[in-house]
Amino acid sequence: MVHNVALVLGGGGAAGNAWEIGVIAGLAEGGVDLTEAADLVVGTSAGATAAAQVRSGIPAADLFASVLSPPVQPVGQNPERPPSLPMARVFERMRAIGAAATSAADLQRAMGAFGLESDSTIGSGAAQRRATVAARLPSPQWPDRPMIVVALDAHTGELAAFDRDSGIELVDAVTASTALPGLVPTVSINGSHYIDGGVRSSENADLASGYANVVVLSPLGGRNRTPEQGADPAGQFEGLRRFPGADLESQVETLRMQGSHVEVITPDADSRAAMGTNQMDPTTRIPSARAGFAQGKQEATRVTFV
Repeated sequence: MVHNVALVLGGGGAAGNAWEIGVIAGLAEGGVDLTEAADLVVGTSAGATAAAQVRSGIPAADLFASVLSPPVQPVGQNPERPPSLPMARVFERMRAIGAAATSAADLQRAMGAFGLESDSTIGSGAAQRRATVAARLPSPQWPDRPMIVVALDAHTGELAAFDRDSGIELVDAVTASTALPGLVPTVSINGSHYIDGGVRSSENADLASGYANVVVLSPLGGRNRTPEQGADPAGQFEGLRRFPGADLESQVETLRMQGSHVEVITPDADSRAAMGTNQMDPTTRIPSARAGFAQGKQEATRVTFV
């Protein structure tokens, strides 16, 4: 078995989660089974859910089959989403926060404040959302093998890298990692509130530092850009400013300078078409998974380990 392999699963909404599972299943079909090979899995936002799925012990082919099945609604829960601010307003606010920020830390604190502010109107949906996330997890228990779920402290903007030794339940960690400010409530854990880890970085690939091999699946394709580079297409983290070190390109460059062999997989043309412009739309899941599977089989020939 190959050792010292880190798998990084980035954010990207419902489409991104399904695409990642499809790619992983396609890679396994092509002879590269990351559910077995990965010594560490890092999951951010939608990638946090995918990380829990990958670490569940369920074969990649079965994970893929589950994505192609209708989603399971938690018993007794209303299938409709809790109320949220209109997405256009949320993205407009995010761009304004990014434009005003003077540093990554400043941006993260401001996004945390936005999340806490939004709780006054959407906080009542917290219990329902936790149940929805729990229904997506194959197991409520942290896996035995190393896994990091990335969130941010809403009060300080600081990184929260949750793992099985953090003393919190897996469902709370994943719910926190997927708590996009303005759209869903912040997540309260032991007296603190947390927001989506994608606010720091869509991938947080730097957390794989020290691993000889790093495989990054990035549904957003490293598309988060500075205002000078142009805004992203509509979707998760639209136009959120990225300071140096928070973007995928610079994180990968740093890993390579540290000696890691890094392979990055981003959606190809067919996958981008399947994912559409609103990656949080649940109707994109099945086509995204199928496109990811086809892409994963093709990518298997270039994913190698040193």
